[in-house]
Amino acid sequence: MRNSKSLLKMITLSMLIALGVVISPILRVEGMCPMAHFINIVCSVFLGPWYSLLCATLIGIIRMITMGIPPIALTGAIFGAFLSGVFYRASKGRIIFAVLGEIIGTGIIGAIVSYPVMTFLWGKEGLSWLFYVPSFICGTLIGGSIAYVFLRKFAANGMLARVQTMLGSQSYMDHTSILSNTLTIAAFGAILFVVIELASDIFKLSGVLWDKLSYISLAVCAAAAVLYYIAKKVKTAHAPDNP
Repeated sequence: MRNSKSLLKMITLSMLIALGVVISPILRVEGMCPMAHFINIVCSVFLGPWYSLLCATLIGIIRMITMGIPPIALTGAIFGAFLSGVFYRASKGRIIFAVLGEIIGTGIIGAIVSYPVMTFLWGKEGLSWLFYVPSFICGTLIGGSIAYVFLRKFAANGMLARVQTMLGSQSYMDHTSILSNTLTIAAFGAILFVVIELASDIFKLSGVLWDKLSYISLAVCAAAAVLYYIAKKVKTAHAPDNP
């Protein structure tokens, strides 16, 4: 049984690595790779911090070799991957903390570490310590939002705990709450952002509406999340106490 779970972990890790390499070019510009952050968080939740670190490292190396990506393929992934898993387990299975670990690890630590790596090892000029912070944070917010919605849906129907148990990883009870549902609604904005940007790029859509539509979707989902949270809190406050 233990050997079969170890084998299943290796297969899952291999699939996530392959998927990460394939989908990494989506919405990628130098310093922003949302889909890599999606893979980091999913791997952290499924397999834990050490497997996620290995996954991010191998994806980064493969991308550097096959796609000519600079070393930020590593510095912009490995710290967030590890912290995502650490935060997830330290919080006893709260998915939002896995996302937070990715944002801190990549958006702040990875971004700062990328400066000396790109300057002194890659020879890129005109950079500063905070040069990559805005784009790294933007990428983690988009990828993290997609991962959050995906994992929340998995957790809500019990599939996440079953997958974790099947893989021999630490599993946790679902933490559904008004706040988690609010964050899910807000995170849909990031998914719409990706879909609209991809459609605009693939079909060469342009114009004032298309240029602003992705940002409008973010704002609408954020507003809907706020309204949902307020409505639920008001309803809870006026609900009669249970006897």
